Amino acid sequence: MRHESLRPTEALLRLRPPGGTADEEIAVEMPVALTVNGVSQAVMLATPADLEDFALGFALAEGWIAHRGELLDIETEARADGIELALTVTAVREQGLKLRRRQLAGRTGCGLCGLESLADFNSLQPAPVQAPELAPGALARAMAELHRAQVLNARCGGLHAAAWCALDGALRLAREDVGRHNALDKLIGARAAAPGDPAPGFVAMSSRASHELVHKAAMAGIGLLACVSAPSSLAISTAQGLGLRLWAFVREGRATRYA
Repeated sequence: MRHESLRPTEALLRLRPPGGTADEEIAVEMPVALTVNGVSQAVMLATPADLEDFALGFALAEGWIAHRGELLDIETEARADGIELALTVTAVREQGLKLRRRQLAGRTGCGLCGLESLADFNSLQPAPVQAPELAPGALARAMAELHRAQVLNARCGGLHAAAWCALDGALRLAREDVGRHNALDKLIGARAAAPGDPAPGFVAMSSRASHELVHKAAMAGIGLLACVSAPSSLAISTAQGLGLRLWAFVREGRATRYA
């Protein structure tokens, strides 16, 4: 059961720039704090939409829970300076978090803000994943459908999108956020919350391919990530180590497989 004292659905803000003659729509970005069983765990900057998906996906990507059944409740509360997502997890998971408490500053979205030493970098390792085989033309179709699914970005130009696509490229789910990592968390959460076992597929994203996106995808058991822009060196090496198939520069009739 999920209780909400607030339903923050306003992802865009209308304002008129100084000297302007018409209002513009701007992507909303605000602090979103996540607590687990009353203990603060992370503060991220995110778009206030699909926040239950964000909470579930973030918890899975961070290893706070192993599956959706371990997340018992989500309460959303508006505060003067942002939004708090209060997660309730099982007692077993709570004990695990006490042993490995990771604080995130949430300023850059790099995924390393709260680590205390280089030794912590490899402390949370996903299991190897299995890359699916795609139908011919699947990547091009996925990117075309992803573009059409970016309904908020079409209005303001300031949001990233992540989509879950079938093996033929047909889009099944899509989520948007100012942060590419947040968009993927929301997608992972939406996919995990959907009834039944998820059909095989892959993730398509409107952003560059970073280490964090590869890591989050693998944590969710996703074996293929396709991004519209460039990969980083660490994203490539991480994907190679996990068996994740990484495609980048998927646009304008081209695509390059880096892992």
